[in-house]
This record gives sequence, C-alpha cells and structure tokens, in this order.
Amino acid sequence: MDFQNLKNKKVVVMGLGLLGGGVETAKWLVKKGARVLVTDLKTKNQLKKSLNDLKGLSVKYILGRHREEDFKKADLIIKNPGVPKESKFLKIARKNKIPIETDISIFFRLFKGKIIGVTGTKGKSTTTFLIYQLFKKAGQKVFLGGNIGQSPLSYLDQNYPLAVLELSSWQLEDLAHLKRSPAVAVVTTIFQDHLDRYKNFQEYLRAKKLILKWQKKNDFVILNYDNPLVRRFATEAKSQVFYFSKKFLKNNNSVFIKNQKIFTRFQGREKKIIALKEIKNNCNLENILAAVSVGIVANLSLRAIKMAVKNFKSLANRLELIRKVEGVKYYNDTTATIPEAAINALNNFPTGRIILISGGADKKLNFKKFAQEIKKRCKKVILLPGTATPKIKKELLMVGYKLFIEAKTMKEAVGKAKKIAEKGDVVLLSPGCASFGLFQNIYDRAKKFIQAVEKI
Repeated sequence: MDFQNLKNKKVVVMGLGLLGGGVETAKWLVKKGARVLVTDLKTKNQLKKSLNDLKGLSVKYILGRHREEDFKKADLIIKNPGVPKESKFLKIARKNKIPIETDISIFFRLFKGKIIGVTGTKGKSTTTFLIYQLFKKAGQKVFLGGNIGQSPLSYLDQNYPLAVLELSSWQLEDLAHLKRSPAVAVVTTIFQDHLDRYKNFQEYLRAKKLILKWQKKNDFVILNYDNPLVRRFATEAKSQVFYFSKKFLKNNNSVFIKNQKIFTRFQGREKKIIALKEIKNNCNLENILAAVSVGIVANLSLRAIKMAVKNFKSLANRLELIRKVEGVKYYNDTTATIPEAAINALNNFPTGRIILISGGADKKLNFKKFAQEIKKRCKKVILLPGTATPKIKKELLMVGYKLFIEAKTMKEAVGKAKKIAEKGDVVLLSPGCASFGLFQNIYDRAKKFIQAVEKI
C-alpha cells in the first residue's frame, strides 16, 4: 500500500482513546483524503474530549462497540496500541487480508530522518522528554512523540530531521513486521509488568528487546548497567553498546557517577559533565544519566547537555509536588503502576514520615517486596479499592505491618491522610497498581488526587 496516497481509501481507526494519539491519527488521515471511520468500545460520553477535538472533520463513528463488517471491507486498519493482537476483529481483518498498522508503524515507514527510541518499564517518559530538551537546548530541530501522548504522524510533513519517541512494549510489537529499530535505542529499566496482557514475563521481555533487534552496527543501544536484566540486553546487540550507571564504571562508552559528579568516557576520553549538587531534580537521576548518554553519542556540546540537565523539571504525574500545607508536602506519582516504581518513590523521602496512598487494579504482579519496603518506610498506608488491594493487604499482614486503613474514593483517602499527617510528613500518591476500575486512567487518578489536595 502507498501510505503517502490514501485519498478515498477506507481507513478504520480502531480505538480513539483519551490521550491524544487516536485524535492526531484521525486528523492526519483526513488531511490525506482518507474516508475515516473511528470505532471504539468506549461510549460517546466517555470519549467526549477526544470527539470535541475532531469536531468539524469528516469522520464517521461507531462507538460503544465494534462491528465485524467494518473489519471485512476496509482498505486499512490502524489500531490503538492498547488493542490486544488477539482481538477477534483483528483476526477478521487478517482473514480478509486487510493490512493492520499503527500510527508508529506508518511513521517508521515514511519518516526520512533519524529516530531515537526509548523504552523501559519505568522512566521512559521522563527520559524521552529530557532527551528532547537536550536537542532543543543544542539548537536542533526535533520533535517528541509516541507513547508520551503525541502521535508522530502530525509531524511527518514538516521536514524534521530528528524524532524522539517513547515506545511501549505494545508499540514495539506492532513494529516487528517492519523489521526496523531506532538508530539510537534507550532501555531505562525492566521490571515485571503487564502480566495481565502477556502470557509470562519472558514474553514481555522479548517485546522490549525488539527495540534493538534490527539495529545496524553503526547504531547505538544505551543500557542501564544497574538493572541486571537491561545489562544483559548487550549480549544480543548488533550495534554499539553504551552504558549508564549511578556507580563508577570503567567501561569505555559510558556515563557514570564519580565523586558526586556525572562523567562520561567515550572514544577513549573521560570528561566531567556536571556536579550532582547543581541538578535541581535529583529524584530523576537514573533518567538524567540515560538522557545524557544520548547527548554524548549524538555529539551534543557538553554545555548544552549541562544546561538542559541543570534546569530540568519533572514531568507532571511523576513525583510531582502539588502543595505544601501546614508543613505537609503532597506528591502525585500516579504513573507508578507497578510495585517497583512505588518502591523507587518511597526511597526519595525520609523513613517514617510517609503516608502512602496505594491500591488499585491488579496486573498479576507480586507485592511482597513492596510490603517489606512499606513496613520499613511508611507511617501509614491508605488503600484504595481494586483487585490488587487484597493482595497488598495480605502481604502487609505477612510482614507484620497493620498500619493501613481503607478509603472508597480519592477524596476520602486525601481527607484521611490530612488528619494523620503532621508537620514534616509527606502524603504520597504512588499506588504501585493500575488505575482501571475506580478511575478512567492514571491521569484521571491524578486529577482526582490534585482536586482533593487543592481543596484542603
């Protein structure tokens, strides 16, 4: 199929979603002259914001359901990454030999510039955004897209030489049929995740490895040396391997910390980049090291790298300070959807001064270590409803921790936290669980938390 010429082609967008990717895809298709049908299991009311963004465009809708007929007669299906590949509707499309793509796979087909791709279980959004900031600070024309909520299709016709993309495991799987990998691939961390979607952890791991599978020898893969699973990716690399670490490394091709300063050793030369005390946001140190590594392999000036790192602020929803009220700080870390991410959040605050808001939907993960860390660090835990919450309670009781209470809503959870908190305490929303059930998504969870905090 000629993806540059979609005039009068019937294209089905499967999954409009609420985060913007489906909207941008539909807009691009309309601009290309395609006859666009959007179909989504969510209702008109649930998709109100996305539908408003498409108002006035020539788009047809089938909402609250999918119809088999739409997957039999289309010229092209563009699926949302969240749609499982086992979907019966996609099976119908395959049976009828209708091509199935995503916005990312079409972008990889058509983009003529260089692609930097970032994946990982935790830290990929922050790392992706900081890499983008590095290139902007260096004066280069670059755009940001992918899983971070912006479809890259909207930039295709603007002659950008460089794209920085956040890539989820699902998006990488949807690229596999192209046998393409980014020229620079970054892997931040690997922990158990999405076991509600994958048969086992090894399947999830294979999906993540796709980011480097088809790299060429002059490409780079940037790996977190401190994460053993990520470090082992080097054994499968056909490209040049570059490590980053919070420890001192002797490796050539690395970024590391020595004497409270960030250094790089590349092409046989060691150079200091910045002292840790100069960085305003040390909560994101691992992500900073990953982004700096990209700057080094891209030969950006050390001055540009230093300036971007020095002034970097956290993305929203990631250890984001919302308010300080009567000496109590309220932090939003809604993107912590796995236990390891929540543990990482706990490590940023004083032991015994944390009131944690946790609980939510289960992704078939293990909460044993999470419970151990809660016992060590938390003054109190407030648990929200969800399928994972009984598992957390069980593990807490197993380690002898009984300082937890339950709340039915976010408003109630914040209210209970306020009553418990004393000057110097931290109220931390870092659930370690998915959001579905009680909330529309992780951003709705954050919105409810922020609204409750702002009313204190």
